[in-house]
Amino acid sequence: MTLANVGLPRSNRSNSPFRYPGGKFYARSLILREIPPHDDYCEPFAGGASVFFAKPTSDGTSILNDLDTGVINTLEQIRDDVEGLIGLLDGVEATKANHTYYKNHYTPGTDLEKAFRWFYLNRTSYSGIMRPENCYWGFGRKYSMIPENWPPHLRTVSDKLQGVVLSACDFEEVIDALPDGCFVFVDPPYYAADQEKFYNAVFEHDDHERLAECLKRNGNRLLFLLTYDDHPDIRSLYGWASSIEGQEWNYTINRTDDQRNGLKKQDGFRGGRDKGSELFVRNYDAQPLP
Repeated sequence: MTLANVGLPRSNRSNSPFRYPGGKFYARSLILREIPPHDDYCEPFAGGASVFFAKPTSDGTSILNDLDTGVINTLEQIRDDVEGLIGLLDGVEATKANHTYYKNHYTPGTDLEKAFRWFYLNRTSYSGIMRPENCYWGFGRKYSMIPENWPPHLRTVSDKLQGVVLSACDFEEVIDALPDGCFVFVDPPYYAADQEKFYNAVFEHDDHERLAECLKRNGNRLLFLLTYDDHPDIRSLYGWASSIEGQEWNYTINRTDDQRNGLKKQDGFRGGRDKGSELFVRNYDAQPLP
């Protein structure tokens, strides 16, 4: 925390600063109950890092890594110059016209300006999708964090990020270099998902196999919890793990409108509460989830 922003408003909410496709915001309570005692902590596929922001701060080193340099640069600017980022966001309204401008016309010249553009588009895009060809306007005051609440939450996030190591490296490089005893929360792109729709860094079939091999060779010195879509190939790849369990949770609220298609309740739109269903794979003993 810098001396300049001591006493300025904070949200004091342990939430990710981002909207992120495939994020674990709604599964946090399940995941937090599974985390064993640890000092050092790592997320090699950080994304929105919902679990990191929700869990208590570790006594040792925390590492957030993601191949998407836009994610990492934005986290770095929130950590190191949050008031500069807040200053750029000041007065910029969440409008479709602004979204179009910052997506298609604005040219950032500094890392701080890149973070400003990335953060603004992320908070105002449909489902937080940042892949340019699928980055559509998707803000609604009923279900999105409003711009007035961005600054206090960014300060809370900045406080949490102090001392955190941020990197944009291949997962093998990160995992192989972790200290013995580190707990690793591993949340890779889904095995059977259309990744090119959602992510800028695509995970190929060979990468899934490479991840399984990496975790296996480090399994005698690291503790990991891995979350994946439930697919027979994944169950086969991790047949050596201590535990593979299917879990399910509600991951969206009931919506009253469809922002992307311009439909509202009066048009006949009926929102639903979707469910997330994934595998939890561990290499350590834990009590079965109820």
